[in-house]
Amino acid sequence: MKPLLTALLLIICLTNSMAQNYDEAKVPPYVLPELLKTTAGKEVKNKKMWEEVRRPEILRLFEENVYGQLPKDYDSIRYTLKNEDKAAMNGRATLKEVAVQVYRNRKSVQINVAMFVPNDAKKPAPVFVLINNRGKENTDPARKTKSGFWPAEMVIDSGYAVAAFHVSDLAPDNKDTFMNGVLQLYPDQLAADNGMRAIGAWAWGASRVMDYFENDKDIDPKNVIVVGHSRGGKASLWAAAQDQRFAVCVTNCSGNTGAALARRQFGERITRINTSFPHWFNNNYKKFNDNENELPVDQHMLIALIAPRPLYATNASKDLWADPTGTFLALKKAKDAYALYGITSKLPANPPAVNAPIPAAPLAYHNREGEHDLTAYDWGNFIRLVKSRR
Repeated sequence: MKPLLTALLLIICLTNSMAQNYDEAKVPPYVLPELLKTTAGKEVKNKKMWEEVRRPEILRLFEENVYGQLPKDYDSIRYTLKNEDKAAMNGRATLKEVAVQVYRNRKSVQINVAMFVPNDAKKPAPVFVLINNRGKENTDPARKTKSGFWPAEMVIDSGYAVAAFHVSDLAPDNKDTFMNGVLQLYPDQLAADNGMRAIGAWAWGASRVMDYFENDKDIDPKNVIVVGHSRGGKASLWAAAQDQRFAVCVTNCSGNTGAALARRQFGERITRINTSFPHWFNNNYKKFNDNENELPVDQHMLIALIAPRPLYATNASKDLWADPTGTFLALKKAKDAYALYGITSKLPANPPAVNAPIPAAPLAYHNREGEHDLTAYDWGNFIRLVKSRR
């Protein structure tokens, strides 16, 4: 009887600790880490000090405490055109299916990229690349299945190229098998408490696809927009923070450890995400379960790492789990990093109404009506942001 009571008490304690708050009145007081003050306590007053001191500090803090290291060495990389159709989409686009093969220590990982390029492009085209964390049918290169999650025809008709790769090529989204991908090339990462895990592997993969874009004459490598939804949106943020070659970052409904502030303790919390998905972030991150205020960083600092490049963050009205208010506040708090470059945020003082997008650089935002998803409505606004830059 006593073991049964102990087990019941344990279940009750775990349930209480993982209960999610959806009441703004219950958001606890919090103080965010200062974005423009170094760990030595010095004020950051210009972009030189930001780029040479504070930005590298923040990047290291996220590596050490949240996302893990992002290894950059490999022995070689090869690109193979597996399939090409110059008359795709009724002649409007060229389909390319490319294998990006990365080698290290006699092992390799293959990233399969599906890409359409507009046939009427007069010069190398900007490209949206999606980190696909949903079923592969959503990014069907044959277009037998079409999905608002990756509305390739819409993007092509807007004059842009569109590409996608699947997270399973880098790290299966499973706590028991996530290491069966790029982490086979970097086994030392698995042994380290600050080592890369699945989210880092997906971001690493985005950079290897970026390597390919730099070698494709049809693509403008100076105008690559990395896009991710939900967990893919966490990866798109980390990819853009680490790899400054990405011209624009889009993070859609990315929530906790994405674009939303952790210290607000609204919706999904660190304990819940580390319990449900222990393979996403490094081991050190688990020290902050039910202990958000001890984190040396928060997500406004991750967004700031993308400055001065544009960033588009989104939410959905029925997706309180991803904390729309916390996402908007993180964007607002990141604006000081953009100000160092003389760039002024166009965000209003308060979150905009549902379906009232602000697709304007440097910090774009909307809260779409509906569920946790990536839709044609979202993509239409991402395109508006990119068009406004040209």
